[in-house]
Parts: sequence; C-alpha cells; structure tokens
Amino acid sequence: MSFLDWAVVVAYLAYVIFDGIRLSKNTGNVEGFFLANRSLPWWAVGLSVMATQMSAITLVGTTGQAYADGMRFLQFYYGMPLAMVILCVTVVPFFSRARVFTAYEYLEKRFDAKTRSLTSFAFLLSRGLGVGVIIAAPSVVLSIVLGWSELATILLIGMTTTFYTMIGGVQAVTWTDVKQMILIFIGLFVCVFVIVSQFPAQVTVTDGLFIAGALGKLETVDLTFDLSERFTFWSGAFAALFLFLAYFGCDQSQVQRFLTAKNVDQGRTSLLMSAVLKIPMQFMILLIGIFVFVFYQFVTPPMIFNTIEAQRIEQTAEYPGLKQRYTEAHLARSDAALAYAEIQDDASKEAFVAAHKRFNETRVEATELVKATTGNARFNDVNYVFPTFVVTYMPIGILGLIIAAIFAAAMSSISSELNALATATTIDFYRRHFRPDADAKHFVRFGRVATFCWGAFACVVATYATNLGSLIEVVNRFGSFFYGSLLGVFVLAIGVKRARGRGAFSGILIGLVSVFFTSLIYVNNEGYYLWLPSIPFSGAEFFISLPELGRLSENPGGKSAIEFLWLNVVGCVATVVSGYLISLTVTDEPGYEVPAN
Repeated sequence: MSFLDWAVVVAYLAYVIFDGIRLSKNTGNVEGFFLANRSLPWWAVGLSVMATQMSAITLVGTTGQAYADGMRFLQFYYGMPLAMVILCVTVVPFFSRARVFTAYEYLEKRFDAKTRSLTSFAFLLSRGLGVGVIIAAPSVVLSIVLGWSELATILLIGMTTTFYTMIGGVQAVTWTDVKQMILIFIGLFVCVFVIVSQFPAQVTVTDGLFIAGALGKLETVDLTFDLSERFTFWSGAFAALFLFLAYFGCDQSQVQRFLTAKNVDQGRTSLLMSAVLKIPMQFMILLIGIFVFVFYQFVTPPMIFNTIEAQRIEQTAEYPGLKQRYTEAHLARSDAALAYAEIQDDASKEAFVAAHKRFNETRVEATELVKATTGNARFNDVNYVFPTFVVTYMPIGILGLIIAAIFAAAMSSISSELNALATATTIDFYRRHFRPDADAKHFVRFGRVATFCWGAFACVVATYATNLGSLIEVVNRFGSFFYGSLLGVFVLAIGVKRARGRGAFSGILIGLVSVFFTSLIYVNNEGYYLWLPSIPFSGAEFFISLPELGRLSENPGGKSAIEFLWLNVVGCVATVVSGYLISLTVTDEPGYEVPAN
C-alpha cells in the first residue's frame, strides 16, 4: 500500500480508539455501562442494529459468495422484514417494560434460574464462536495487504476493538457504530464506481449484467422446495424467518441494542429502520461481487486467490501445465464474453457459457491440487476474492478507504458482540450466582474483564475459521445450531401460558439435541445416511444407512439432507412441542409472568 493508503487506515484506527475513550463518560454505573442509561435516539440505535449484523463478513464473505454463486444469497433475507414487524409488536415492548438488562433475565422471572442460565450459556457459546468468525474476515484482508500471518492480523483487529469496548461500554459502541456505518456506505458507493470504471471501454454496466445473467448469476428467486438446497425462496421466506426472529428477538447482541433506546416506540422504529434498509444494502453488496466477477471475465483472475496456498502449488510438477491450460481457458472465455456483450444472441451466449464451463474446470483442478498438496480437504478461497481485487486494482487513496470501511464493518460488529457477551456474563452469571450484593462499580470492572476474556477467546476461534468456507455462511451456520431452541423457549415464555420451568428447560435440551442429530443426516441418490463424526486422531468416519442401519466404512458422498437454515425451524418446533408436553405433566410448579407496565 502507498503512504496515503496507510495514512487513511491509521487515521481511522486512531480516531476509533480516541472516540471510544472519549465516549466512556457516564459508564461508571451498571445501567450506564451496559445500557447507556436507556437514553439513545432511535436512529443511532437503528444504525447500531445494522452495524452489529453487518460485519466485515458482509463485505468480504458476501461479495465472495456473489462471485462464486451469484445473487441467490439475497433470498436469505426475504423473511427479515416480516420478522422485524413481529418483533416490534411482541418482543420490543415486552422486554422494555420488564426493565431487564438481558433477554435471559426475564426467563428467570417467568420460569426459573436454571432456564435463564442455560439459555444465556447457549447465547454465550454461539456468539463467542460467531464473533471469532467476524474477526477472521478482516484478518484475511490485512494478511494479504501486509504479508503478515493471519494470527498477527487477528490479534491486531480483535484486541484493538476489545480495548475501546472495555473502556467505553455500550454507549461508545453505539456512537462508534453510527460513524462506522457512514464510512461503510461511502466505501460501498466508491467501490461500485471504481469497479465499473475498470470494465473494458466497449462493455457497459448493462452489458456486464447480461454477461452475469447468462451464467445464472442474477437469479434472486428459486421456487424449488428442497430442504437440502441452501438458498431458495422458501428457505429465505420461512426458515430464515425463524433465524431472524431468534437473532433480533432472543440474541443479547441485538436485544441490548433496542433496550438502550429512550422508549418503546423508539426501540420499534430502530428495528423497522433495519427492516427497510437491509435488503437494498445487501443487494448492493452482492452486486459488488457480481461486478468483480464481470471484471475478471476480461482480466485474468488468480488461479488461487489465497496467495499462500497458491505459492505452495507453484512448486508441484502439475502446476506448469495446469497454469497454461488455465490461461488459455481464460483467454477463450474473455473473447467469448466480449462477443456476447456485443451481439447478445443465443449462439454467442451458448459459446460463452461453454467457454466459462471449461475455465471453471481448470479452476476446480487447481483447487483439488491445493487440497491434495496441503491435505486440507475443506480448502475454499471464496473469502479471498474481494480482498485480492481491492489490493490489486483499487487506486491509491481509495484502497485505504475501502480497507478502512472493512475495518469499520468488522469493529462495529465485534464491539457490539463483545459488549453483549460481557453483559450476559456479568448479569446472568456473575451477579446472579457469585456476587449478587456487590456494588455497581464492581460489576462494571468485572464487565471490562469479561470483555477482555471474550475478545481473547474470539481471537482463538478466528484462527480456525478462515478455511471453513464462505464466512457469511459459517457465521449463520454457527448460529443456526442454537437459535431455533432459543426462539422456542421465548415462544413458550411469552406465548404459552401453561408452560412451566421444567418443561422449558427440558425443551431447550431436546431442541439442541434434535438440531445436532438432524445436522448429521446426509442424502445421496441411494438414500439417507447418519454421519458419525471422525474419531479423534484416527481419521476414521462412519455413515449409517437409514433405515437399514447398515454400517459403512467409507463416505458415500451426497450432501446434508437438511440445510442449516431449516435447523432453526427444527430447534424451535422441537423445543416448543416437547416443552409444552412436559409442562402438562408438571402440577407442583407455579407459573410466573412479568406484569405489563
């Protein structure tokens, strides 16, 4: 990077840390540190809600997702507006009137202490893993820019954010989120302009969209009803509805946002703001990935975007021949793309699609060579696509702005998550079970220590996350193992008057177990199989054929019978049904409800 780029990035990081410290006033008491004294305006809370969800994963992972798979990922968000409306009517006024610090605090009033502790623990585990993935995304960018190890960049990003979150609490987090979202929006518009300006002179934006559309990259609605398909209209409109209800209504990182609002109406408006803006913003980010894809039709893309792995296969005997075939395939595809952009008839489209298929075959060969050379069967470099483009082709000064925007996206989400983790740890465990009589300053000090500990834990998780595939999918997959059951227990608490603590507690456990076993079911052309995870250090894995129960020693292939979005439905239904049925057997336990104020 140039001196100007470095100046932009360093100035941004210095400002964020300074601003976080400056905003640390009025954080000496528990409500000030964890809830900003419930004094924030709706527009600041709304931007913080969006910033919490929009991490660097959104910029790095989603653009890479669009490059590889097109606009299909947009279907993931179709259930979000309805989820926000439901939550505005139900959860927002409910928690605000209950005057709680955490969503799980209410569950003790409604059920019992063990239900509160179990749900809070599930949140801590899922968010602790999730924030690790959030840290991993920008570390990919910085490792490419600086040539550092990913561990060094993970520590830089994770611990810098941890520092200002420890000092300033939720007030610093929210107001920093506001400024970071402004920078992100500026960065997105600049990024679109720069990419399009680098198309060949004879290729317009419309031509680029035709090129992407010829390969199915612009499909935003897939009406196929198949539980094993990851992104369809049905998984987005129905299964993802459960995920969003759980994330925005039961996840402390989001609940804490609208609990900081001045009143119920402002809390509602903050969520509706996100409902209105999220899909257009996500469309724009996916479109950036599409434009990068179009750009690489005419400029030779790296055979492997992960430069470290690319250097390893360069030493193999297979590499020279593969590289030559890759270059020739790209030239053929580029010529076919230009011809299709000019003529746009069926014959030129077929020629272009065929050339793209041949190019992809060489790309797959390169990926398989990496897997064979490194022994990493999960290798996937989709997260390196956008960072590589930014570092290679962005003009001086703009590169620094885009990297600062990626940092802003990462730090806004990381800080919100760390603050929520610290809040749940302090309120739901430390104050509840260990030091209920300590003074406010003691809890604030403990909250800062908890913030540091969770930041360190997240950095450890981040070191394992970068090779798990598309980071935008990874973080939602982590959440889907827990969110359905969390949503289910709140449905029991708020919507099922007959529910009791014993039923709720048992229902959560049954829901989590149901999700775990459902996630192990695989399917191929011959039927369904239950995957038994590899035995540690042995490399052995087994698949049990269902329903014959014949043990297999080799992987029969196939894919997950139920994709991760549907796990939210499984967890919620299993929790509600089992929790209700068990509650019917309870006669010696009263039910409690928080009175409406």
